[in-house]
Amino acid sequence: MLFIATVLTAIVIAIHVYIVLIETVLFRSRGRKVFGIKEDRAEALAPLMSNQGCYNGFLVASLAVGLVHPDAVVGRAFVVFGLVCVAVAGVWGAATVSRRILFVQTVPAALALLAWLAA
Repeated sequence: MLFIATVLTAIVIAIHVYIVLIETVLFRSRGRKVFGIKEDRAEALAPLMSNQGCYNGFLVASLAVGLVHPDAVVGRAFVVFGLVCVAVAGVWGAATVSRRILFVQTVPAALALLAWLAA
């Protein structure tokens, strides 16, 4: 079960690395299309999205530190904290922005969290 938990966490990391990229460096091109933002609004929203991407980067960092930390207990704490944050942020995003966020962000995080709790 630990292997499955690790793989699911790595998937959550990959999803969020992609999110960081489309909210920051790729926002004016790919990100704008992913989020359905018209070109005329992209310039005004770019700083806000970049800030949001920064926060998603912190989630990635928490999960990555958790997977590589030499102390298993500390690593697990980082991973559980990161996954809970991702899941809560996904629920909030689904409630305030788009229900799609629930499936892209919350469901993978919740599955990974359940796997860690079962491991």
